[in-house]
Amino acid sequence: MRAPRALIPLLAVCGAAAVVGFAGAGAAIEKGGGAPALDNGVEDPPEPATITAMTWDVCGDAAPGCPLGARPGELVRAVEREARGNTVGGRRVKAEAVLLQRVCSAQVTELKNSAAFKGWAWEFAPDDERGACANGQGRPGVALGGSTALGDVRKVRLPAPKGHGRAAVCATSGTWRTRLCSARFSATAEDPRGEWRRKQAAELAEAAGPGRVVFGGDLVDQPAARPLDALYRDFAECDQGPKQRDGGKTRQNWTGAAVEKTDYLFVNQEAAVSCGVPRTANRSSDHRPMTAVVTFD
Repeated sequence: MRAPRALIPLLAVCGAAAVVGFAGAGAAIEKGGGAPALDNGVEDPPEPATITAMTWDVCGDAAPGCPLGARPGELVRAVEREARGNTVGGRRVKAEAVLLQRVCSAQVTELKNSAAFKGWAWEFAPDDERGACANGQGRPGVALGGSTALGDVRKVRLPAPKGHGRAAVCATSGTWRTRLCSARFSATAEDPRGEWRRKQAAELAEAAGPGRVVFGGDLVDQPAARPLDALYRDFAECDQGPKQRDGGKTRQNWTGAAVEKTDYLFVNQEAAVSCGVPRTANRSSDHRPMTAVVTFD
């Protein structure tokens, strides 16, 4: 397990813009930007809060290299297992917020019905309205789950190459007074120069908005890539070193060896955060999950 790192607060300058969207897994996705601010100018400052968040590209769409893409029951059990048993800072922690990518809508329905996630709120956004998962599992996309109620749900259509839809799903936990977002950026084959991923990063930052935020997912690029410059400039990444952009490797090759970091959790300047990525191969996906313990004072 990678040793946790305390992050130096960074100046958050990301502005908020209006987003038009609909809540619910079947809602249409609208083009949009920033989320509503958590404070209306008269509320008291939020109380301190600690959130354990996990992001995982579950490889659930039956693409080549996705072991459980055609076995949704096993995939749901894998999400349950990872959410309750990863290690951060030498201790096992249980996720209270889960960000998923390359997950199918029917798999999210199974998560909603799972006893392990009883009482959780789940939101899903399809990457492409025309996309289809294997074995009638619905549409591929991104999901967000929380152990608290989630409001102000926004499903944002990210800029993407024609024929290759990308989306983010965001929601606010009133308990934590925190905005959560899950996203997956365009694959390198669709966007070899990273021009669309740069636009997607800007749109995701606006969707997260100001105030307390925990957002990220499978952003495809490695930490030093230029499309991620704005995110590293305006936010803190949970596994970033104090002087350089790096972190534990999350994407695996066909042998199960971790080869590069492409999964991220960004937080705002008010947060202290430590992060963990398993050292052993994950047999359920071609990505390893990443878990962070985030503390807001």
